[in-house]
Amino acid sequence: MKNYTTISRIYFIGIGGIGMSALAKYYLSKNASVSGYDKTVTTLTKQMESEGINIHYEDNVELLDKKAQLVVYTPAIPKDHKELNYYLHNNYEVIKRSALLGEITKTSFNICIAGTHGKTTISTMIAHILRHSGFGCNAFLGGISVNYNTNFWSSNNNVSVAEADEFDRSFLQLSPDVAVVSAMDADHLDIYGTKENMEKSFVAFTEKLRPGGLLLINYNLHAKKFPAYNRYRYSLENNLADAFATNITSGNGGYEFDVIIKDWKLSRVQLNMGGMHNIENAIAAIAIAHHLKINDEKIKDAVCNFKGVKRRFECIINTDKIVFIDDYAHHPEELNALISGAKNLFPDRKCTVIFQPHLFSRTKDFANEFAESLSHADVSLLLPIYPARELPMENVTSNLIKEKMKNLPTGRQVKNVFVLSKEELMHYIKENFASDENASTKKLLITAGAGDIDQLVEPMKKILLNII
Repeated sequence: MKNYTTISRIYFIGIGGIGMSALAKYYLSKNASVSGYDKTVTTLTKQMESEGINIHYEDNVELLDKKAQLVVYTPAIPKDHKELNYYLHNNYEVIKRSALLGEITKTSFNICIAGTHGKTTISTMIAHILRHSGFGCNAFLGGISVNYNTNFWSSNNNVSVAEADEFDRSFLQLSPDVAVVSAMDADHLDIYGTKENMEKSFVAFTEKLRPGGLLLINYNLHAKKFPAYNRYRYSLENNLADAFATNITSGNGGYEFDVIIKDWKLSRVQLNMGGMHNIENAIAAIAIAHHLKINDEKIKDAVCNFKGVKRRFECIINTDKIVFIDDYAHHPEELNALISGAKNLFPDRKCTVIFQPHLFSRTKDFANEFAESLSHADVSLLLPIYPARELPMENVTSNLIKEKMKNLPTGRQVKNVFVLSKEELMHYIKENFASDENASTKKLLITAGAGDIDQLVEPMKKILLNII
C-alpha cells in the first residue's frame, strides 16, 4: 500500500483554497518540494510563498511541475483546466484533496468535525485546546486560527483534527475516531439535489466511525437518523441533552458559563468571543477534550485563551461609537445566528449588515430564507453575487433577495435594503458613517459572505478608524 506521507515532490491545482493550503503546509512541514497554481493572489497564498512554496497564477502548462510525484486538485477546478488535463493525460498520479486527506490520516487517531455550519469553529477550538494543553495534534482546519495565524500545524502526537467537508461528499474519505455533526441544514443542493440526500450523506459519514469511537450530534438533529454508537447529544442550554451550558452570563464581548456533561461539571468557563452559537460550539469542543481525559483546568485555560477564527464572528473594531464584525456566514441559518448573536451582545446599536451572496444556485434556492434573516438588521446592503465555480443564472441576482425583503411571508416590508457595487459600498460607508447627523448614533456594522468580501474589510476599517 502506498504511503502518501512520504511524498517528496507534490503539486496543487487550486493551492489557495483553505483545505488545499492546509495539505500544502503539511507536506512543507515534511520538507517536501511543494508548488502549485491558483487563479488569484490572496493573503494566504502570499504567506505560503513567503514560507517557500512556489505558486503561479496563470493556467499555463509551461509553469507547472513536470517532476511532481503526486498532483492534488480541488473539485472547484473547472474540467477544461489546462494544467489539470495535462497531468491527467500524461500518466501522472492525480488525486482529489479529500482523498489525500483521507490517505494521510489513515493511521492517526482522528477527530473529524462535520456540519453545514459550526464545523470550522469547533475544529479550530478543539485543535487549540489540544495544542494549548500540551496534548498535541495535527490540525487540518477550514479557517485561519487567530491564535496561531495558520490553518495547519503538526505534532509528534499521532492525533489529527480535521474539518470534515460535506461539499462533493468529501467527508466520506475520512476515518473518524471521534465524529461531530453540528448541523444539517439544506445546502449544496447543486451537489445533492435534495435535503434528504444531503442528510443521508451525513449519516454515511457517521458510519465511517471506527469501532469504539465517539459520536457527538447536535441535540436539534433527529437522533434516530444516526447509528447507536457511543453517542453524546449536545445543546446550548437544553438540559435533556448529554452536554449543555448553564448559568450563562455575558459581558465585554464574551461569556461565562458552566458546562454539564452527564455527571461531570466544568464551572465558570470563560469564552472571549461573541455569538451564543459559539457557546454551543465550545460545548462540543469541551466534550471532546473531556473524552480525551484532558485536565479540567487546562481545558478552561485553553478556552479562555481561544481568540477565535478569522472571519468567524471576528471583531475588527470595538469602540463606544462603532462595533465592526466580519464573518464567513453564507447560509441563511448562519446569517441568523450572526445577526442575532451580534445584536444580543451589542443591543441598542443601529445594525447595518453588508452581505455578499455566494453562488447563484444557493441564492436561488434560499432567497426567501436570506430575506428573512437579513430583515432583522436595521439596514441591509447587498453586494452582487459571488459566482465562485458557477456561471450566471437567468434572473438570479442580489435583487432577488431585495425583492423578497419587500414582501416577507409575515407581511413585514423591509425598506432599508440596497444593492450596491463595491465602489458604491465604499462611498456609502464614507457618507453614512461619517455624516454629522449620524455621529451620535452608536453603530453595529457586520460584513458577511464566503466570496471576496473579505478584501473590503481592511479598506473599510481604515475609513471607519479615520471617522472615529
